[in-house]
Amino acid sequence: MQTQLPIFPSQIKLINSSLGVRRQDDFVYYLHNGSPVFCHHIDDQNNYRYILGNLVTSGLCRCSELADALGVNRRNVERYAQSLRENGSDWFFGRPSQRGRGYKFSEQRLERAQKLLNDEQSVVEVGKELGVSEGAVRYQIKKGRLKKSF
Repeated sequence: MQTQLPIFPSQIKLINSSLGVRRQDDFVYYLHNGSPVFCHHIDDQNNYRYILGNLVTSGLCRCSELADALGVNRRNVERYAQSLRENGSDWFFGRPSQRGRGYKFSEQRLERAQKLLNDEQSVVEVGKELGVSEGAVRYQIKKGRLKKSF
């Protein structure tokens, strides 16, 4: 097999001597020795994380090279690679979004908290009953997920 020289156009940002990245229109292209290997939409965060993890896992570059070239935190790139190795590609695409949800309050816990508040228990008592802090209960009240009876 003949060795292919890395030939990159001028608008490519080099990650290392054989890997580069280019943005064209609304897409980001990752090139290995001038040939595209990955592509994702600029707003597709899951695909972006998967690709960074895949580049590191496949040995095309190191975490520090990606972090320096793209201006992202090295620890995040390490986390993406570790998640890909441990959980596979489905972990990036098959999980439900947790943004905007309080991890301490499931639907059942919110219902229980509202029942306790309706029974005129204090916020402190509700927090102790549910095993969460008073601040967590107050946060749910502030966000409008719980209504405090007066």
